[in-house]
Amino acid sequence: MEHVITTPTAKAPAERFTGDVYLDMIEAPAEPARLAAALVRFTPGARTNWHSHANGQTLHVTDGTGLVGTRDGHVVRVSAGQTVKCPAGEEHWHGATDTSFMAHIALVVGDGTGDGTTWLEPVTDDQYARAHAATGN
Repeated sequence: MEHVITTPTAKAPAERFTGDVYLDMIEAPAEPARLAAALVRFTPGARTNWHSHANGQTLHVTDGTGLVGTRDGHVVRVSAGQTVKCPAGEEHWHGATDTSFMAHIALVVGDGTGDGTTWLEPVTDDQYARAHAATGN
């Protein structure tokens, strides 16, 4: 057993996120398991850039209300206690609604050279507004 000391909360990098997002790393990918896990907190309106994961991603919402969207326009509204699985290679984004904070635990399995994430361009304000409209908000 290893008691892991908590790392300080870090502000997420602006080149990968829109708005104020905060990260608490739980586990960094390391052989042999290669699991990366983080608690990610989004302020209202904050979201990730478009991105994909070599081995997929699981998001478990712990607080608030958020959105998860894919390139084909599919959007789901998620709230505390719900889980979303994004398959390997699927370009997607996730974040808070424009009126609520949202926190989730993000889980990915690395690809042997890191966490296997490919970061892309920001989600535009128009794409974000359409996601809200698609979920009836």
